[in-house]
Parts: sequence; C-alpha cells; structure tokens
Amino acid sequence: MMDEIEHLAQRNQQKAGEVMETCGIVSAWESIGAEVHLVGSLKTGLLLKHRDIDVHLYTDTLDVAASFQAASRIAAVPGVIGMEFCNRKETDEQCLEWHAHYCAGPGEVWQIDMIHILKGSDYDGFFERVAERICAVLTPETRHAILTLKNETPATESIPGIAYCQAVLRDGIRTYAEFIEWYQTHPLQGVCEWMP
Repeated sequence: MMDEIEHLAQRNQQKAGEVMETCGIVSAWESIGAEVHLVGSLKTGLLLKHRDIDVHLYTDTLDVAASFQAASRIAAVPGVIGMEFCNRKETDEQCLEWHAHYCAGPGEVWQIDMIHILKGSDYDGFFERVAERICAVLTPETRHAILTLKNETPATESIPGIAYCQAVLRDGIRTYAEFIEWYQTHPLQGVCEWMP
C-alpha cells in the first residue's frame, strides 16, 4: 500500500509541475515583477488526491490592476475553466487572492490558489517557513502516516493539508478514526499559524 500511495504522490507532484508550466504561472506573475514561491502540499511533497497547487506571490505594492494583468494571462490559457478573485488588501492578510480551475483531462480538474501578498506584511514568508519546517521534520514514517490519512479521506471532504501535518507531527495521530476525532476537536478557523 505504501508503494501505491507513494506512486500516486510522486505522479501528482509531476503532474502539478506540468499544470504550472502549461498555465504559465511563473511567467505570468514574473511579468509584473512578482517573486513566485511554492507553498503547501506541493512544496512539502505531500500532494495526494486533492489536486491543489498553492503559490504565493510577492510584490512591493499590491496593485490590483497589475494583479489582474497577470491573472488574465492565466485565465486565457486553454483548459482554464474558471477564475475567482478576492480582494483582501485591507485585511490583516494584506493580499489579493486568485483561485484558478484548470481541466487537465476528463475528470481531472486542478485548483491553483495564487495568493498575491504585499512584501513586508505580517505573512511575508510565513508559509514558506512552515513548508520548510515540515520538510525538515518529516520522517519516512510520518510522511507515510500523512499520505495514508489523506488517501483514506473521502473525496467529498475538504480538509486543509496543514491539519494532517499538525495531527501527525504534533499530536501523534496515526489512524483515520483518530484523525476524524482529532479534527472535530481541533477545527481550523482562519489562518493556521502552527509550525512544527
């Protein structure tokens, strides 16, 4: 089973890279001077069934028009079937959120979360550090535990990837039954600021 799960994780890592390349994610954002950083499950190598690519983009100013300019390049790519925007410029997060949906084939839709963040703001580099810390503390056993929990989660459930990491790495959760009980008593609300 471990080999099957690992194979799926590796395949999805590779496919995510292809999706980013096809959609021109890096070039679109670099065209407006943004620094592009991978975060989340793609960065940590823990991407499994939920086809979700997390990218953080940093600029010296949060120019909505420039953000739209980069996003419009991605929206124009064949296969991009939807794009959502949320202006969180005036919140503590100081960001502009973009959520693209790309159809890579029949029944294979990827969500690409692109968070355009103001350099120097409270969350500048935070999620990159979280990903680095997760990578630093992962062992083959905890990696397998996280991937197994993700694999056993029904496709109808939407659970943030960081919840699996927190449950396994901090609280020693190993079975799906334990995880569901843990998640009910540790719901994630807002921005999760836990870091291993």
